[in-house]
Amino acid sequence: MNAFEKIISAIGSFAWGPVMITLLFLTGLLLSIGTKVVQYRKIGHAFKLLASRDTKGDGDITPFAALMTSLSATIGTGNIAGVATAIAIGGPGAVFWMWVTAVLGGATKFSEAVLALKYRTTDEFGEKSGGPMYYASRGMEEKYGGNWKWLGAAFALFAFIASFGIGNMVQSNSVADAINQSVGLPHWVTGIIVAVATALVVIGGIKSIARVAETIVPVMAIVYVLGSLWVIFANLELLPQAFGWIFGNAFNGNAVGGGFLGTVVRMGVARGVFSNEAGLGSAPIAHAASKNNDPVRQGIIASLGSFIDTIVICTMTALVIMISPVMTIGGDGLMIIKDNLNGAALTTAAYNQALPGGFGQFIVSFGLIFFAYSTILTWYFYGYKSLEYLTGAKIASYYKWVWVALIFVGATVPLSFVWNISDAFNGLMAVPNLIALMALSSVVFGMLREYENKLKK
Repeated sequence: MNAFEKIISAIGSFAWGPVMITLLFLTGLLLSIGTKVVQYRKIGHAFKLLASRDTKGDGDITPFAALMTSLSATIGTGNIAGVATAIAIGGPGAVFWMWVTAVLGGATKFSEAVLALKYRTTDEFGEKSGGPMYYASRGMEEKYGGNWKWLGAAFALFAFIASFGIGNMVQSNSVADAINQSVGLPHWVTGIIVAVATALVVIGGIKSIARVAETIVPVMAIVYVLGSLWVIFANLELLPQAFGWIFGNAFNGNAVGGGFLGTVVRMGVARGVFSNEAGLGSAPIAHAASKNNDPVRQGIIASLGSFIDTIVICTMTALVIMISPVMTIGGDGLMIIKDNLNGAALTTAAYNQALPGGFGQFIVSFGLIFFAYSTILTWYFYGYKSLEYLTGAKIASYYKWVWVALIFVGATVPLSFVWNISDAFNGLMAVPNLIALMALSSVVFGMLREYENKLKK
């Protein structure tokens, strides 16, 4: 087992190491240049399309529901614990690099969704199936010829393995911990409750998941943002100082307790990618189910994902941490975090000290519980579609019962090894996805030009 753990650790180090982080960053940069920064040129148009709730076209869910479903998987522990970890290790400057990653990631999300709709198929049950496994196989075969099914299968396998941990057991464990700390409920009781609640939703497939997502995601995001804004407006005089820390430490390498610029950049980019998943290839699986016959329209909507997830919600967390008493600046100019806090504990302490009557802990606990639950629902769909690509829809239909059982397991057992495996394969998902994205980027650019030419007429 020790040898196997070392192999998994090596895979994880590569998947989230400098090489992969650089590739994700450069892909976002090149796609941003090729699309002429469509994610911000068209941001007003994106919100207009989102508000229209347009349901014309083939598919299973509305474009709005597709975005909410994809966001339900990305708005999660990364927004609460991940941001705190980035600051604790990389310093306030890491937040700047999270922003950069999110800005570039919008073009990646746009491109992923465009390709997902263009190359989607209809499965044995009449539902739409799409995502990197399809554009990495069908798209590559159409453009370059030959057999590229191996590339699609590689993504599907990596996503399927990652789903068990990052999308299931790790999330149920986080919910069980949060509820146990808040009200003392035993982990096994929480495991049963979450498993039953999940079963009631996933049994209805993507339509049921989307209905829950488009209800939960806006509510949980609004509650979390409003709680954060309460803290920020109550401490407006500290806001310039917080932004000064972010920009002042983005290029000088002042991680907490010292460190190098590489640490600041790596933590910011890595946590940014982990939070919004741009380039990993999960979100386009949800967007492929959209009732939208125009891939570019859905791509423009999808580009909002990184903006909402990282620019809005992650920024809220970061600012609250930096204007709360848990973070100070020492005489040597280095950031000091009280009691060496990290992860969710740092975020909880920041909100608790900033909001009266323990309301801060409620905000964080509420966020963790509902963010994690919505992640479980959407990652079931990602895992199911990945397995469907590998085995067919009929065999994959039994997957829901395994998924529900593992929720209980995750809530009741230690998960360090499971986390390491899922984290490694979650990062590996980017490899086939980035290959397909870059190889098919000219297809995306051409479709965007056609769309914009039509708008001018």
